[in-house]
Amino acid sequence: QVQLVESGGGLVQPGGSLRLSCTASGVIFSWLSMNWYRQAPGKERELVADVSSGGTPTYYADSVKGRFTISRDNDKDTVFLKMNNLKPEDTAVYYCHTKNWVGTEYWGQGTQVTVSA
Repeated sequence: QVQLVESGGGLVQPGGSLRLSCTASGVIFSWLSMNWYRQAPGKERELVADVSSGGTPTYYADSVKGRFTISRDNDKDTVFLKMNNLKPEDTAVYYCHTKNWVGTEYWGQGTQVTVSA
């Protein structure tokens, strides 16, 4: 059974930082690209960042370039999202996501990030 378990969300002031983690089980983690998505209230879920199986290349949405960094530890089956200089518009539920070689998608349960003074 495939599971993606996120952690690290919380409440932070504008300009602050958080690091999200997502640990996978039930998959050959090192074979898969991993993504972070987010969904703000009343908005569609959007792709925030992607990292390929070996760690590079990476992709970032324009809205987070220069502030967020995606990375992975294939020995620990974990992907990270380091978020710096957080803004109120970054407030959302953040989801870990992957897709296997036959197109089956897997999502984590989501972790809330709230940026507010």
